Amino acid sequence: QVQLVESGGGLVQAGGSLRLSCAASGRTFSIHTMGWFRQAPGKERDVVAVITWSGGNTYYADSVKGRFTISRDNAKNTVYLQMNSLKPEDTGVYSCAVASMGSGYEYWGQGTQVTVSS
Repeated sequence: QVQLVESGGGLVQAGGSLRLSCAASGRTFSIHTMGWFRQAPGKERDVVAVITWSGGNTYYADSVKGRFTISRDNAKNTVYLQMNSLKPEDTGVYSCAVASMGSGYEYWGQGTQVTVSS
């Protein structure tokens, strides 16, 4: 199994920045992809950004392109989400998740709340 612990959420004004961290432990050698997901109030959980563990290839949802950056530190088994120019619509619970090669996202963190005030 892989355990994930997120940190870095909070309350910020529109236009501000936050950096989320997700530290992985356990069977980290099995990680192929790590992703950040967001669930806004009353909505389904959506993918925000994804990064491959070995090559560092990235994917971003259209709504965050140019504002958010996902990165990873393999030595620390940690993935980051730098969020700039935050908007009220970025508000939600942000969770990180891990996928092994050929599988879906099977391990999830507990989530961290991000609230952007207008």
